[in-house]
Amino acid sequence: MKRPNPLFILVALLAALLFSCGDKPQITDIQLKKDRLPLHIGATETLTANLLPLSASAKMVWTTSNSKVAAIEVENDKGSITKCVVTAISVGTATITVSTKDGKHSADCEITVFDIETELLTVQGGTFTMGCTDGDCHSSGNEEPAHEVTLSIFKIAKYPVTQLQWEAIMGTKPSNFKGESNPVGKVTWNDVQSFIKKLNELTGKQYRLPTEAEWEYAARGGIKSKGYKFSGSDNYDEVSWCKENSNETTHPVGLKKPNELGIYDMSGNVWEWCSDWYGAYTDLSQTNPTGPSTGEFRVLRGGSWYDITHAGRVSTRFKYRPAGWQEWIGFRLAHP
Repeated sequence: MKRPNPLFILVALLAALLFSCGDKPQITDIQLKKDRLPLHIGATETLTANLLPLSASAKMVWTTSNSKVAAIEVENDKGSITKCVVTAISVGTATITVSTKDGKHSADCEITVFDIETELLTVQGGTFTMGCTDGDCHSSGNEEPAHEVTLSIFKIAKYPVTQLQWEAIMGTKPSNFKGESNPVGKVTWNDVQSFIKKLNELTGKQYRLPTEAEWEYAARGGIKSKGYKFSGSDNYDEVSWCKENSNETTHPVGLKKPNELGIYDMSGNVWEWCSDWYGAYTDLSQTNPTGPSTGEFRVLRGGSWYDITHAGRVSTRFKYRPAGWQEWIGFRLAHP
């Protein structure tokens, strides 16, 4: 029997090896690192997608369902990994889709764009009596003596900062109670300063926390005040999420009745940080007070889902260390 030619066998093996190396791995899926992305208007974020398996390679296509809300710029559309820069253009929602050119595989990311500026309400300046005026003063006496305060015009947010807004700026989800429209909780006063710094760098604005006097004036309804015990009503259940009706959790902002200025959730849901150091009241009249120059505690206002109704009164005061946090502590923004 004639023996095979060794050279022929070697050539056949090399050909088989080259043929197998030329086979392209079959694409099984596209993996997008994020399936949802909240953004403040003007912000940019890079989305990354990769083919599965990673050894696969193909041209990929990025699209946006609404370029007026979220515009895209593709950085790389070939190989196993592709990137796209998303820019938030206007308030609204859009879907960013990445797919293989043949359309057999795709993945989506839902974009939500918001603008803090659209939630600010102008509060006309005026003079009011700050402190306990309803005869139901706190037993600690920290709401007394009542005193006259005059404030200049300012702006304050219609709602507390939500979990979605916090995540968009900070990239974290600190709250135990999950809900994009719920107020963010578990944030320290110091954390809030970091949030404000980043927001101001992004927007070029000068957002800040309200002073304690501004907070109470706005909660009372400003120049439109009707003298309610809670912010917008004498009936806590109309305006407040508190221990009696909250089911021991936060709730989406804006569900209860607003106060005279159209501001929501100033009684209950979460306590709100103010800019002031905590200090005792005096009976002296003041103009645009900003609190003591130093201290150990920062001011909290408004009560929360965790507290009894009394805590949601417009004059109730509380204090907390600036590095401390609780699930029932959040904040709202003000602006010069």
